[in-house]
Amino acid sequence: MFCDKNKLKGVGVEMKQINTFSIVAYDPNSGEFGIAVQSKFLACAALVSWAKGGVGAIATQSLANLDYGDVGLKLLEKGYSAEKVLETLLALDDDPSCRQVGIVDRNGNAAAYTGDACAPWCGHITGENYTCQGNILVGEETVIKMSEDFEKNTHLLLAERLVSALAAGQQAGGDSRGQQAAGLLIVKENGSYGGYTDKVIDLRVDDDPKPIDKLSRLLSLHRIYFGETKPEDILNIDQAVCKKMQIALAHRSFYKGEIHGQYDEATKKAFCDFCHFENFEERYFEGDRIDQVVLDYLCAV
Repeated sequence: MFCDKNKLKGVGVEMKQINTFSIVAYDPNSGEFGIAVQSKFLACAALVSWAKGGVGAIATQSLANLDYGDVGLKLLEKGYSAEKVLETLLALDDDPSCRQVGIVDRNGNAAAYTGDACAPWCGHITGENYTCQGNILVGEETVIKMSEDFEKNTHLLLAERLVSALAAGQQAGGDSRGQQAAGLLIVKENGSYGGYTDKVIDLRVDDDPKPIDKLSRLLSLHRIYFGETKPEDILNIDQAVCKKMQIALAHRSFYKGEIHGQYDEATKKAFCDFCHFENFEERYFEGDRIDQVVLDYLCAV
């Protein structure tokens, strides 16, 4: 084994418990891996969430050993199953009783562990392509509801499924100390903006009284700015649509001309300026066409 056992000791380091609940999952249809997490712990997602496109995903929490994320992903990349990775990490750890971890591998196999020294209520549920885990929760209903919600929402994209499951867990009780931070990480090989990295979505709410609600809003904005235009959402800019655009653009101080419904050069420039200002380049079309999503956003004044 390439790992050094001393790597997982954390000797002499005083660590705070990341008491939280999370869900780790794989979507075989999209090839995406994802993690969603919430905790009464500042910036919890920065420590809990580990994932690599085409490899797998890991959540490490409770008295979190961050080497579980780093070393675990290296083991997954070598082809170890989630169960074998879990077994290896626990064997390398001097004190696994205070750890909690969930792992999903490239084949959708899930494995999880909750040490007997984790703060109650603590536990986990694994299923096909996912695992839910939590500690210092109000009760077991949190992970049960997360699991049920994830399994029923197969029609949703992975990111939406994970946030929905997280909200269901919070509705069922969540962290017994309350809310503070949440995060969503989705990865896929070359899945980022421009294809430079594997991060499709990386959103964090580090300190907020209702972090899951804020996370859901951020995901909606991410879909608006970076989502692909659906063919059925491409509209021709006729006179009625153009009038709506001119009214909205005038209200936002991009257009100063007459409201006549003609998509003339002044209106085109105003709309182009608006798209650049709002970072809608991914949804902008040359010619007399507009994305329904952009039109709705523009007119929401």
